Amino acid sequence: MKKFKISLEKNVACSLSDGTILYADVYRPDDNRQYPVLLTRLPYNKSHPFYSHRYLDTNRLVENGYVVIIQDVRGRYASEGEFFPFKYEGKDGYDAVEWASNLPYSNGVVGMYGLSYYGYTQLLAAAENPPHLKAIFPAQTFNDLRKGSFFHNGAFGVGMLLTWALESIAPEEIRRKYIEKEIYQKKMFQLAQIVDHIEKEYKFFPQKELPSLKQLGVAEYFTELIEYELDDSFWDELSLTIEKVRNIKVPAFHLGGWYDNLLDPTIKNYQSLKENTDHPQKLMIGPWAHGDFSSQIGERKFGQHASQEWIDYKEDLTNLHLRWFDYWLKGKETNIMQEKPVKIFVMGTNKWREEDQWPLPQTTYIPYYFHSNGKANTRFGDGSLSVDIANEEPMDHFLFDPANPVQTRGGGTLFDQPHSVGPNDQRIIEEREDVLVYTSDSLTEAIEVTGFIKVILYAKTDASSTDFTAKLVDVAPDGTAFHLTDGIVRSSFRNSFSKQHENIKDQIIPYEINLWATSNVFLTGHKIRVEISSSNFPKFDVNFNNGTTMLDGTDYQKAYQTIYHTKEYPSHILLPIIPNSKI
Repeated sequence: MKKFKISLEKNVACSLSDGTILYADVYRPDDNRQYPVLLTRLPYNKSHPFYSHRYLDTNRLVENGYVVIIQDVRGRYASEGEFFPFKYEGKDGYDAVEWASNLPYSNGVVGMYGLSYYGYTQLLAAAENPPHLKAIFPAQTFNDLRKGSFFHNGAFGVGMLLTWALESIAPEEIRRKYIEKEIYQKKMFQLAQIVDHIEKEYKFFPQKELPSLKQLGVAEYFTELIEYELDDSFWDELSLTIEKVRNIKVPAFHLGGWYDNLLDPTIKNYQSLKENTDHPQKLMIGPWAHGDFSSQIGERKFGQHASQEWIDYKEDLTNLHLRWFDYWLKGKETNIMQEKPVKIFVMGTNKWREEDQWPLPQTTYIPYYFHSNGKANTRFGDGSLSVDIANEEPMDHFLFDPANPVQTRGGGTLFDQPHSVGPNDQRIIEEREDVLVYTSDSLTEAIEVTGFIKVILYAKTDASSTDFTAKLVDVAPDGTAFHLTDGIVRSSFRNSFSKQHENIKDQIIPYEINLWATSNVFLTGHKIRVEISSSNFPKFDVNFNNGTTMLDGTDYQKAYQTIYHTKEYPSHILLPIIPNSKI
């Protein structure tokens, strides 16, 4: 058998319309024929093995008749210019697509792929409508940076942003700025010390000063990012607005994970493009975390068929991409468009399932109400959860101390901390007095919960402003309490992106806490549990209860929180139940 030869051209120049030159590595069949192009654009080093070969098998893409181009974005690694997150990716992406289509070994047909930042470069490029772009495959990526990216209902995603800035962005910024070897080595040593003790950076306040980046003298744009008010038009420039969505003229395959910190933006991208364009959209969500498509996430094993190596016992992630691009770029029948547009991994039963749409049309939203005799604190308290609405019950109370926030333990996160990602046992968290725990009876039959989840919380505080958090948990018969999904609401942003400055002290206010989405079967003998508190750190920054937060505050005060669950104030979680589910 003749061995297939691959040609690798390093640092191929791409001249942008403004004269800036970007550089790319080009992998292609070693012959004189022309092929469709698969382009990815990233800020993480085009030559790094993860991006060049581990996310997808680049060699196999080439062997199947593609030119693969991996390009450093403006201001990163080999490319010229100044980097500012997301700012130039639309127009630069347009130029890069058109450049790729005109290369001598290109047949003029281009697709784009990649996850996270280099998932977003696809969407922003597509929104510029480059004529030769024919299909995209964005995975685990952004939508509106104020919704589930840098901010969550007004709360600052301190862990995610600092981890990304210090670990993924800062090293290259240091290399570009400090040319002298001794200074470069000194700054890299400083960075290593900071990253090795990054939990100290999470705890610093006010965060907007970002002292670690100032000490290193790099990435000042992060300070600029978090200085803008959330209702400033600046955010529209960086986000995938509805106007940009309507300009996208290509089919897209959206890939997400139930424990991805960008799950909600990924789903929103699918929904928005489906509703506002005429081009086919597909959505697949596995039990995965950000950039982690393995069979075990957190403390929970989902089976080999959950892994990117053998999705649904059928194919790996590279083959899935090949079927998508073979159909749209080569016109081959791969059966991918005969499959239903939505495919989800249902946890609990650990099975893949195809669906006609998202959310599932058969969904029945059922409220599960909070109950207690006034002592729902900790998992040893008297909090309960049922479909029966309360009449008159005592309120629950807890003291929220910003100096001792509830620690993040699992969920959709992206930062360095033990037990920080995925389904982790919450029992140690549920021993805290500032965590209210409401648990159902053991289920006599299995219940499937698939879809968007929210908590309606009737609460009062003695502070001028505060946060409330919620978490959905699956409790096994042995007591193990696995995290499913969580959310937060900041009182000053509970209605919009415009900060509300009114004093909410001693007012009973209904708060809507968006917990994003999940798909999980609570098996027979399991229990449904909801946790309520006022912090989840460092996933979210801590509210200082005085009109400021970790982002901009210098001092804090404790807050006495009161949760109501009565007929008049029926606090509850609204669960998307799938009736007659094929469990």
